Amino acid sequence: MLGIRAICNTATTSKSLIMNQTRNTFILRRRWPPPLHKKNGKPSKLRGRHFVYDLVEDTGVVKKPDMKVILNQFVEGVGEMGDVLTLSPAKAYKNFLVPGLAVYATPENIAKYKVDENKPKDKSNFSSPYVQRTMGCLSRLVLQITMSKTEPWTLEPWHVRTSFRKAGFVVPENTITMPPVKISGPDLSLQEKEFYVTVKINNKEEVNVRCRIHHWATGLEKLPWDEFHWKKPREPLIPEQAAELANIPLV
Repeated sequence: MLGIRAICNTATTSKSLIMNQTRNTFILRRRWPPPLHKKNGKPSKLRGRHFVYDLVEDTGVVKKPDMKVILNQFVEGVGEMGDVLTLSPAKAYKNFLVPGLAVYATPENIAKYKVDENKPKDKSNFSSPYVQRTMGCLSRLVLQITMSKTEPWTLEPWHVRTSFRKAGFVVPENTITMPPVKISGPDLSLQEKEFYVTVKINNKEEVNVRCRIHHWATGLEKLPWDEFHWKKPREPLIPEQAAELANIPLV
């Protein structure tokens, strides 16, 4: 089988006279190989069919192998300085090399950052690389706890867990620390007043989450909708929590 490697240089020109050159490699195979000739003999003349090729491989669409980069600083949700990442070239270049968050895993950089891929990674101050991101999301959340306007109730951890689930977070009950006072209703004086619960992540980090009571009913008992209520400051339900609520960001 005879193979031919064709290297094509193409240039595209726009109306703004900007020229971008691309280098492409195509591996071809003759569909009808030419006949062999005798030693020291005259080669046979090639016919038109001998110039018909089949495409074997277009190197421009072949997936490039993953590459290794070394983080030169802490990257939230990714890792610590000195961690080695194995990524696709496009992702490594766009997300880490261009922003200056990582360097190529060359022998010089491996020695500079004292990288040892065989030893376990040093434990950081956080229980996982994603804890900071999770804590940030929870601290910016205004958790609306919907309770009945017509039936008696007492706020319990499972109410808070259900409200977290409605907001898109899976929070087990045993990780929720309730307020120090008992909250019961229905009581319209509690409407939209705020307090916070504490959520423990990975049995280590803790974050306070702003919560508000909303009474729900149907028909004529239904309360009017307050547009963008989560952006508006509210009165604290528990005076002892006022200082901490003031430190929680209200986005």
